[in-house]
Amino acid sequence: MELTDKLEILADAAKYDASCASSGAPKRDSIGKDGFGATSGLGICHSYTPDGRCVSLLKVLLTNYCLYDCQYCVNRRSSNVPRARFTVAEVVKLTADFYLRNYIDGLFLSSGIIQSADYTMEQLVQVARELREVHQFRGYIHLKTIPDADPALVAQAGRYADRLSVNIELPTQDSVQKLAPEKSVHTIKLAMGAIRRKLDEKAQEPRSPRFAPAGQSTQMIVGADASDDQQILSTAETLYGSYKLKRVYYSAFSPIPDSPKSVPLAPPPMLREHRLYQADFLLRSYGFQASELLPATGGNLALDIDPKLAWALAHREYFPLDLNRAAQHMIARVPGIGLRNAQRIVDLRQLRQVRYADLSRLRCSMKKISPFIITADYFPARDTTASEHLRRAMTEAPQQMNLWPELQAA
Repeated sequence: MELTDKLEILADAAKYDASCASSGAPKRDSIGKDGFGATSGLGICHSYTPDGRCVSLLKVLLTNYCLYDCQYCVNRRSSNVPRARFTVAEVVKLTADFYLRNYIDGLFLSSGIIQSADYTMEQLVQVARELREVHQFRGYIHLKTIPDADPALVAQAGRYADRLSVNIELPTQDSVQKLAPEKSVHTIKLAMGAIRRKLDEKAQEPRSPRFAPAGQSTQMIVGADASDDQQILSTAETLYGSYKLKRVYYSAFSPIPDSPKSVPLAPPPMLREHRLYQADFLLRSYGFQASELLPATGGNLALDIDPKLAWALAHREYFPLDLNRAAQHMIARVPGIGLRNAQRIVDLRQLRQVRYADLSRLRCSMKKISPFIITADYFPARDTTASEHLRRAMTEAPQQMNLWPELQAA
């Protein structure tokens, strides 16, 4: 098979893995050193830097052959899809050639399981080793870790990769047993724990060997099983606390050709994935807990409004909030005020009282924040408008898209 044909198959097969953002990668350059490649301080891969640049990785599988038969996976053993396999030398060549042509900024490499977990992990590590030691590649590398692989191989992977990831795939043990019986949540968490211990050792002893400076991440598939958003967010909260993950990524299940009856025939709404990312950001950065966003009895996030607004409407007892007196973490919980503006408001009130016009100058969403705040010159009455009325007023009305906008313009 030609290299271009392999690339077409294995790049397409890799698109279902979302856990490849590289934020947190260390800043590197090649000044005064041999080699090539560089990353920015904010990292790279399918995201935007603060100056608006879009950066990307070569995102491929080493192979889409796999010993496992996970029901949700397009590359499962029983799936009727074209198969291909790169050699280590081919992946190294593609990465170097693509970088020198300015197509990519780094590499995201995963693989189906072939022969054994250790053999597959050895192949992944060999790619990273050759890029780093033979070609002196200084770009970003993200390696997918095989949970059953020998810990010594994972330690080697951390020497060469910026980030490691172990996909937990589904939020509950029952779902994993049903849809991926050859995998074990216990084994996956053991692998995560081993990576965390290595990261902790590096943090305690900076002179110890390099190990995955951008940390570890994971992915959960949304909509492949019956798990609701409460279960998904609770699992994510546990993973963040127990394994210090940098990110949990959410990937909406995509029905695949000849799907088994154990998985849905239709995908979940893409907006559900978006709401989970918003809720995840509240967990990581705003101090929310999963139990605050959804009750322990279960349920899904609202699709018509964002989770922060949904929480505020459900807890009207905290609002309107006096911005001249409230704690910074509570100001950040006001819909329409982010972390940066919460800090700016606290800084401003050290000089003078915060006024309504100040929020407009900070480019806050005035329509969204007005029912929830008190300033020196703005005093909305408490609880005069029902939450349902506010919800309807703040929900964006659906719009019919034009199929041929150029005809409408004419």
